[in-house]
Amino acid sequence: MTIDDAPREALRGGPRELLRWVATGAAVSRADLSRLSGLSPSTVSQRVEALINQGLLEEAGAGQSRGGRRPRQLAVPTGGAVVGAIDLGAHHARIGTLDLSGRVVQGRTLPVRIEDGPETVLGALLAEVTALASGGGAVSSGGADGASLASGGGAAGALRGVGIGIPGPVQHSTGRIVSPSRMPGWNGFDVAAFCADRVDVPVIVDNDANLMALGAHRTAHAEMDHAVYIKAGTGIGSGVISSGQLHRGAQGSAGDISHCRVVADPAPLCSCGNAGCLEAVASGAALVTALREQGVPVDDLTGVLRLIDDGDRHATALARQAGRAIGEILAVVVNFFNPQVVAIGGRLADCEPLLASMRATLYERCLPLATQTLLIERVATSQDIGITGAAHLVIDHVVAAHP
Repeated sequence: MTIDDAPREALRGGPRELLRWVATGAAVSRADLSRLSGLSPSTVSQRVEALINQGLLEEAGAGQSRGGRRPRQLAVPTGGAVVGAIDLGAHHARIGTLDLSGRVVQGRTLPVRIEDGPETVLGALLAEVTALASGGGAVSSGGADGASLASGGGAAGALRGVGIGIPGPVQHSTGRIVSPSRMPGWNGFDVAAFCADRVDVPVIVDNDANLMALGAHRTAHAEMDHAVYIKAGTGIGSGVISSGQLHRGAQGSAGDISHCRVVADPAPLCSCGNAGCLEAVASGAALVTALREQGVPVDDLTGVLRLIDDGDRHATALARQAGRAIGEILAVVVNFFNPQVVAIGGRLADCEPLLASMRATLYERCLPLATQTLLIERVATSQDIGITGAAHLVIDHVVAAHP
C-alpha cells in the first residue's frame, strides 16, 4: 500500500462500507464482507451486529451452503425505516423518501418560490416529507412554517433523518446559509436549527452540488477515489470526491467554482458584485441574459435549450462559449486535483455544443498525464440524483453516530 492509498484504505471495512456492500449486492453474508474488507470474521461479525442493532441491516434467511453450515444472508431493510430528502431549487424542489440502501421509495416535484423566504419554503417542504414518511399523501402548505412536525405515530418509527440540499453556500458544520446568490432573505439563516424544532430526527444540510456529487458517486462511480461533479443549470456549482469521500474543505465551500473569474474587463456583472465570474458568463441565467441583450426573445433556460436544439446560431454560439469558460476553470481543477472522472449534471448537461466545447478545452488546457485516463461524461440523467445524495448523507450520519 502506498502513502496515497492510506486514507482510502483506512476506511475499508468501516460500517459505512459494509452497509454499502450489502446495499449494492456485492455482499450477502458475513463471509462475503470479510473477503471484501480483508477483516477477520470476528471483527466483521461485531460490526454487522452493531448495524443490525441500529436497524440498518437485517438477517434475511439462510444462504446456499458451500460445504459447511448455511450462512445467514444479510439485507438492508426495505420496509419501515426511511430517510427524507429535499433537493431545493429556485423554482422547484424534489422531495422524497428513500430506504436505507438509498433507493427511492416515493418522490415528488413541487413548485417553490425561493423569494418567499426560508421559513415558508422549508416549513412547507418539511411538512410534505413528513407526510410521505408517515404513509400519508400531500399535506397543505398553509401554516406549515410555524407548525411542529415532530414525527409521531407511524412516522416515529419510520423516519430516521432528513437531508436537505440548498442552492447556495452552506457552512456544513452549522447548517447556516452564507451569502447566497438569488436567495433574498436567506443569508445567515440557520436551516439546521429551524428544522430541529420541527422534526425529531437528525437534519443534515449541505450545498445542492455536493448532494448531486455524492448521489452520482455512490450510484455510478463508487469504485473511484477522486472525482469532480459539476452542476450546471440556472447557476453553476461543483462537488468534489476525494479518497472516496465528499470533500468540503475548512468551511464547506470546497468546489464552489461559480465565482472564479474567467473574463477580463469589460465583463458581465455577477450577482456576487464582481465582474466576469463563471456564473455570470456560463450559467443558464447568463445565457438567458446574453440572448435578450442580442434581441433574441427568450423567457428562461427551457427557451434557451429549445433554441439550441433548433440550431439557432446565437444560442449555439453562446453555449459553445459557456462550455469553453467552464472548461477553462475545470482545467485548473483537473491539473491541480487530478481526478479520475469529471462529470457534468444539471439541465445544461444535455446541451451538446456546451459539453463538446468543455471537453475540447479540457484536453487542450490540461497536462497529458492528467487526461490520460480521465473520464469526461454526463451525470446519469435522473431527477432523483440530488435526493439520493441527501439520503446517503443522512445514512452516513446515522452510521457514524453509532460506531
